[in-house]
Amino acid sequence: MFLRRIARPLMMMAKVKETTGIVGLDVVPNAREVLINLYRKTLEEIKAVPEDEGYRKAVESFTRHRLSVCQEEADSEMIEKRLGCGQVEELIEEAQDELKLIGHMNEWKPWGIPDDYECEVIENDAPVPKHIPLHRPGPLPEEFYNTLEAVASGKLETSKKDEPAIASVLFFLHNAMVELNSNNANQNEKFAWLLCFCHEFNMLN
Repeated sequence: MFLRRIARPLMMMAKVKETTGIVGLDVVPNAREVLINLYRKTLEEIKAVPEDEGYRKAVESFTRHRLSVCQEEADSEMIEKRLGCGQVEELIEEAQDELKLIGHMNEWKPWGIPDDYECEVIENDAPVPKHIPLHRPGPLPEEFYNTLEAVASGKLETSKKDEPAIASVLFFLHNAMVELNSNNANQNEKFAWLLCFCHEFNMLN
């Protein structure tokens, strides 16, 4: 009995996380509580997006899933294992980025674009000096198109649409927007990405 009382606190101390192993990413001792608050805030903020938009459906789907896991598991390691999306500190950064993206989406309002809308494309064949970076978004991952094709063809079961897997499409958009922001892409490039995404993602509705 005495040994058990001594060993239990020692085991708890042994599980204390000292580093994330990622430069610039500090350990968050109360990561679970932080995540729960962030996910609850996300579910509130996303209500500003039209209810029938695919973006909102995807955000609500994977956020509810992550929130439920955080509420069910008290241990950060178990949260990381069940979600399989990195360390809890990385999840916190993702949730914070998502909140920023929701704010941008509400500002840009990429939904409501008429079906017959035609975007003017201005081509300029003038050579660009090598020292000037080209801020062009790369192609979307193949899984993005595979998921959309499966939904459009009806091969994806209806029950699967509410699962977090379908929300993986959102991460491609999210990562693209983060990349565009980090590269100081102009508003036209961002808007072009959003138009493309929303046009394709409306197939989920």
